[in-house]
Amino acid sequence: MIAFVSGPVAALAPDTAVVEVGGIGMAVQCTPNTLSGLRVGQQARLATSLVVREDSLTLYGFADDDERQTFELLQTASGVGPRLAQAMLAVHTPDALRRAFASGDEKALTAVPGIGKKGAQKLLLELKDRLGEPVGSSTAAVSAPAAGWRDQLHAALVGLGYAAREADEAVTAVAPQAEAVAAEGGTPQVGQLLRAALQTLNRAR
Repeated sequence: MIAFVSGPVAALAPDTAVVEVGGIGMAVQCTPNTLSGLRVGQQARLATSLVVREDSLTLYGFADDDERQTFELLQTASGVGPRLAQAMLAVHTPDALRRAFASGDEKALTAVPGIGKKGAQKLLLELKDRLGEPVGSSTAAVSAPAAGWRDQLHAALVGLGYAAREADEAVTAVAPQAEAVAAEGGTPQVGQLLRAALQTLNRAR
């Protein structure tokens, strides 16, 4: 098993980071939350999980071991593969998922693309006692200060290869979403905003 990769970031794409390890470029599938913290040319250390299929070897990367462990635990439920597990982590932090399963929050699970009402009910039954208790620290690790999300989002988009003008337009497009969260007393999360911004940019192209 490849437990982690460490090295300079050689390239970034909307769902992939390439990390140079010993002269070899390792393509790692990552969530927007994880990608938002990476920059081309800078050192990175990603916890990883290798998924082996008959026709492929896919390396999934995470900001920390907690994300990786949650990713692997999610897949112990029937019908949950790596793509769906990664989608769940793209929408919710590990601690938010622990809270959702501990409280039976069906609505939180149906917010994930690919999970309907029946699927959420099934997952709640299967995973309720597997993820453990919320620890209260994961959300803080990926949250952006209410006033600082613009700069972080802009930097993440430029790091992914978008022009500064494109990044400016995408930030403006998702601003109402971030401001709505802040108005309700919440904290805009750069990972979720990055995902929305990438959808806006893809539509523009």
